[in-house]
Amino acid sequence: MRTGTRAVVLSLAAAFALTTTSNAQSFVQEDLLLVGGAPFNTSVTDNVDFGDVDLDGDWDVAMADGGDSGNDQNRIWINQGGLQLGLVGTFLDDTANRFPLTNDDSRDVEFADMDNDDDLDLYVANTAQIVNQGARFWINQGGAQGGTPGYFMDETASRWVGLGQAGSSIAPQMLMPNPVTPETFIDWSCDADFGDLDADGDLDLVHSSYGGAFGGQVPTRLFLNDGDGFYTEFNPSAHQLLGSNILDGDPGLWCEGTQFHETLATDGSRCDIAASPEDIDVGDIDGDLDLEILHGAIHEDPRVFGNLLEETGALGFRDVTHLVFHPANFPDGHAPGNGHYEQEMADFDQDNDLDILGVNWLISLFAFDDVVLENVGGTFANPFALPASNSDDQEGDVIDYDNDGDLDIIISNFSGANRLYRNDTAGAGLVFADVTEELPVVPGTISMDIDVSDFDNDGDYDFLEANDVNKPNRFYTNITQIPDTHAARVDKVEAVAGGAATTGTDMVRAQVYDNAPYYFKYFNHTVIEVEVDGVALPDLKMRSSGGQIFRGELPANLVGDVTYRVSSTDPYGNTGTSSDSAYSKTGDTGTLSGTPSDGPGGEPTLASLTAPFAGEALHLVAGNATPGALGFYLFSVAGTTGGVDLGGGFQLNVAAPLVVPPLLGDADAAGHMTLSVSEVPAGLAGFSLHAQALFADGAGGNPWSSTRALSLSFP
Repeated sequence: MRTGTRAVVLSLAAAFALTTTSNAQSFVQEDLLLVGGAPFNTSVTDNVDFGDVDLDGDWDVAMADGGDSGNDQNRIWINQGGLQLGLVGTFLDDTANRFPLTNDDSRDVEFADMDNDDDLDLYVANTAQIVNQGARFWINQGGAQGGTPGYFMDETASRWVGLGQAGSSIAPQMLMPNPVTPETFIDWSCDADFGDLDADGDLDLVHSSYGGAFGGQVPTRLFLNDGDGFYTEFNPSAHQLLGSNILDGDPGLWCEGTQFHETLATDGSRCDIAASPEDIDVGDIDGDLDLEILHGAIHEDPRVFGNLLEETGALGFRDVTHLVFHPANFPDGHAPGNGHYEQEMADFDQDNDLDILGVNWLISLFAFDDVVLENVGGTFANPFALPASNSDDQEGDVIDYDNDGDLDIIISNFSGANRLYRNDTAGAGLVFADVTEELPVVPGTISMDIDVSDFDNDGDYDFLEANDVNKPNRFYTNITQIPDTHAARVDKVEAVAGGAATTGTDMVRAQVYDNAPYYFKYFNHTVIEVEVDGVALPDLKMRSSGGQIFRGELPANLVGDVTYRVSSTDPYGNTGTSSDSAYSKTGDTGTLSGTPSDGPGGEPTLASLTAPFAGEALHLVAGNATPGALGFYLFSVAGTTGGVDLGGGFQLNVAAPLVVPPLLGDADAAGHMTLSVSEVPAGLAGFSLHAQALFADGAGGNPWSSTRALSLSFP
């Protein structure tokens, strides 16, 4: 995501840089993977992003085209495996069918499930460097939209909420096409990132702006998701700018204190939310499970904004730049000079925190050096300068190219050849070796972005290079054929407090690390595994919050001794699981009455593992059955006059005293048969539910054993 006019500065040393010896080339260039080729691949591409847009199990790719060179059509290439019934790892440009057909100056595209309907939507960051324009929302028409996954519509006008109105910092004259019916706002953006900033279960938006002519005077803005993919600006200051720029002395909009360009303050009195970022990232830097913001800058210092959610109980941010960047590493505690083009956060030393790769972060008169910084208790120290990195670089990404379980680095070079670094860290201190000779030599490109994926689904990690000046973007296939066998590491699982059962949910967040980029890990199948009094309940899905954080919810009306853990399974079936966490809750679990019929193990039992609340989860467990015995439940509802739908196929026709729902199946190895309803209908409030369970394993000539009746009253 580079300006087209910036001069390239080369170090003389770079021309003679030597690399370490490696065994063999690990990648080959694959130009023929794109079916059709030009004219679908001869633009100015500033950014690419991988995602499974059609939910068929392979990786598709979107392109941000145009950049500072002029308006152009963004493109989508569809992987021809899966639903396409072709060869996985080959791509067809299907832009004309799947994307809104519009030309703009795009600098970034970001896949994210904005509306929580389990498909990927697309955010397009545009720049008004040439023509006035702003960012746009392209919504996947599967899921909540009821259409076919993988086809996108421009819903920008409806997805922004309250632009230029009370509480918005955006001046009315910045709205377009006009303040009365705005679709978007005029801006200059190179990058956006999505993350659950307020920990409410949806993806909020961090929208960065570098300002006109990369002036660094337009603020980065935060927008909160309402849960359905509609975005309202987070501006607790309620201050509205007079134009595009934020001035020194203005309130910090979403950050504590007043705006002051390149402030050194860390006490909340001042902040700097306006710079010239090419990149912006979110992640849990300090280990408290909320998301911080790492704010890039070309001409200023990269900055860090600490999230105050855990400290204060309310969303807020403080500029902590000069606390987080260790003074021993940088003069005045920050990255000096200008030209800091990009950064990535990843756990390079596998100690379960986020380190930083800073592209062009160490700068001298004739050279730009890339550096990796180690996270030491929420501050960054022990810099390792990547060897032979003193040329003008553009982007970096992480790639476990040799599948040894740690994260290597690949660099896209604006002024020469791309480079590859092998992670040789062992013990204290980060160490990387230059193994660029494992990449094929492809001269004549100006690389703008590199994104890592396994686009041929063979278990090793490939990459795509995005190029400037109408050069084709290029696929590079990993030929090591070493499959990923490394499980995720799950750390810092959120504790749940015991006490009385209530309505609602108990939030559980966890850090998940893996040997893949964060956007690849986004697709890990991550769940909460939960047991109550030793009985396993259905797994509960967790969603990516951005960075390394996943978030899920436990029913707050569970009653008994609760044990839970988080597991994360990557696309190759490698599963990592956290240690167990536990708590206990008390509450009403109903009353038993009537006479049971014994089975081989005596009286069958029936219990509720949840306190009864309409609108909340219901978990029942019948036990003491012969393992494998066929079983089912009987229900009636006192006082109702019509049917009640419990969901999951359990429809109660309460005109009859007892109703047999569909057979539940066999008792498990422990003799348990569980019934789980994710949400009891609100219509049961004020009524009582009566339940009984039967097993086909009766004793004394009786073909059935049966529990006593359990009565649950829903307040």
